[in-house]
Amino acid sequence: MSDFNFEDHSHRRYNPFTGEWLQVSPHRGKRPWQGQEESTAEDEKVEYDPKCYLCPGNTRVNGDENPKYEGTYSFQNDFGALTQDIPEGEMVEGEFFRAKSEKGICRVICFSPRHDLTIPELDVEAVTKVVELWKKEYLDLGAKSFINYVQIFENKGSVMGCSNPHPHGQIWAQESVPVEPSKKQENFSAYFEKYGRSMVVDYVKEELKKDERILFENDYFVGLVPFWAVWPFEAMIAPKVHIASLAEMDQVQMEALADAYKKLTIMYDNIFKVSFPYSAGLHQAITDGKEHPEWDLHMVFYPPLLRSATVKKFMVGYEMLANPQRDITAESAVKILKSQPKEHYKESVAAK
Repeated sequence: MSDFNFEDHSHRRYNPFTGEWLQVSPHRGKRPWQGQEESTAEDEKVEYDPKCYLCPGNTRVNGDENPKYEGTYSFQNDFGALTQDIPEGEMVEGEFFRAKSEKGICRVICFSPRHDLTIPELDVEAVTKVVELWKKEYLDLGAKSFINYVQIFENKGSVMGCSNPHPHGQIWAQESVPVEPSKKQENFSAYFEKYGRSMVVDYVKEELKKDERILFENDYFVGLVPFWAVWPFEAMIAPKVHIASLAEMDQVQMEALADAYKKLTIMYDNIFKVSFPYSAGLHQAITDGKEHPEWDLHMVFYPPLLRSATVKKFMVGYEMLANPQRDITAESAVKILKSQPKEHYKESVAAK
């Protein structure tokens, strides 16, 4: 029998951040595809859309008017999933029925006044303004006594449920620490108690030594495909030095995060020459008023596209009933991402 090969043979990989396992089945990537394919038709977007609820100067559904902003802009979500003004309530009935009220605040972050541009098409200075606004919102929301976690995220593309193409993200700040960061909180705390160091920075150092899944790096951040990546082109931006949260970042570090954000999303768009859909977000220290040296801010990206701009990865069957599974290895994804041009494909076309 031939020797085991991670690129050809089925295996499991462990995620120490969450304590969960992933099934990798690289041989399945060779099977023919006869399933659903997504449409790649993209509407020709204009710089300003008078019907867009997020464009400068426009009136939103609730009657509020956006200012004629020229950079970034944030406001209270008109249809927030979490609200602040609700009565406290809790229900416990035996071992099986538990529920509690959940207060929170939801905000919308407009990345740019331009309706037709996304993060990879903005310059680094403009993306830095986004990071600066994230920091401001994290500090403001996290300072509220009833907020224990601030989740900053971006859904890009209609396939990811994004209802408005204007470049924007969201923030959900709430009383409870949600499930995913809660898993990380537990594992990061155990690691810090054992070693006295951050798991994230230690992991980044090991990835840099191996240099098998590194996409790029700058002075403060590394773009990489995690060893345990679930989605076909899943990636992470993580710090090379200890940075527990946005609150600790200086101007140079915010510019470095913006640079990494732009670099990775250019890679994504260039893979299939399409505005690459994804859900992305920051995981960082909880906001319970305590010090959290076990935490390091990191940004995770979960894009759904698999083999082309029209073939999407579905989390069904085994993934829903057992554990996550992927068909191409993290190392194969790195080769595809690193082979992309440094400039955005639209810039290349415009230059011809």
